[in-house]
Amino acid sequence: MIEPIGNQYVVARPVYSANAFGEEHKKKQRYHKTFLDHLKVCCSCSSQKAKKIALSLFPIASWLPAYQIKEWLLSDIVSGISTGLVAVLQGLAFALLVTVPPSYGLYAAFFPVLVYFFLGTSKHISVGPFPVLSMMVGAVVAKLSPSESTTTVEISNSSISNDSSTDEYKVMVAATVTVLSGIIQLLMGVLRFGFVVIYLSESLISGFTTAAAVHVLVSQLKFMLQLTVPAYSDPFSIFKVLNSVFTQLEKTNIADLVTSLIILLIVFVVKEMNQRYKAKLPVPIPIELIMVTDRLKTFFPHSLVSCFYVENLQEVLVGVFIRVTRMLKSLSDSERSHCLITNLASK
Repeated sequence: MIEPIGNQYVVARPVYSANAFGEEHKKKQRYHKTFLDHLKVCCSCSSQKAKKIALSLFPIASWLPAYQIKEWLLSDIVSGISTGLVAVLQGLAFALLVTVPPSYGLYAAFFPVLVYFFLGTSKHISVGPFPVLSMMVGAVVAKLSPSESTTTVEISNSSISNDSSTDEYKVMVAATVTVLSGIIQLLMGVLRFGFVVIYLSESLISGFTTAAAVHVLVSQLKFMLQLTVPAYSDPFSIFKVLNSVFTQLEKTNIADLVTSLIILLIVFVVKEMNQRYKAKLPVPIPIELIMVTDRLKTFFPHSLVSCFYVENLQEVLVGVFIRVTRMLKSLSDSERSHCLITNLASK
């Protein structure tokens, strides 16, 4: 016992000898488990342990019974529609980065969310394709896939493209890279290599994010301008892509450019309005839904469609995405102007 007395402390406690201390505080006998004992504990099974493992593998079984339908359902539906539309559009855009048919972008937007619904631990996260990974897979696909070619057939002076076989080969390469990456990631997770992320500085992550955004922006230029830009996979590919784009600026599809700028402007303005007036709006304006529905056709008369081939993705089995427009390469400037004037006069 310690008691303060002025500026001093008085310590009062019993004085022990070695024998007296040993009698009062006897040493406990510890049993060291062998490897066989640990193996028995790990391999044993009981109802409580099975339930715990099942809940850890399928967290939905724990939070779904406690879901408050009246309080959460409406908000979850609105947020789910908005997030789902963004995921679908990103999947279609990232499919172009991988150079595979856009329909596979729909699969990439749907199946990860479906799997995470049952196996995920967070109710407020949306998983799906990532632009940097899409570009990396696209570089592998461009390097290993054969160059696109056409096979000429002597029937009515026509040619048949073997795009279908090329697309199938590209899908096979992308799927192989995806499976191998998943196996490597699974092995790294089992070996607990996630600790490496702790040593990544904030400046490194910021620089990586900024560089990735620049690469994604440059990769989308050829789709906005409808230019034929070859795929590059070397370290300085971004400069080669920019050089190819700048040397072909005179071939820019004006309809593509105008369409892209209008959509970018509208989406940017509405996003700012949603952020600024979110307290007054009952639900955010679903600008993504508006941009991918038939209402977009109001911006483009039928005459422009017939002259510039403003075309939607009807080739995609369940596509809801407006494809970037294509100009008729066979028409000269005078023929294109004549086509536009004729169609306007007929209206």
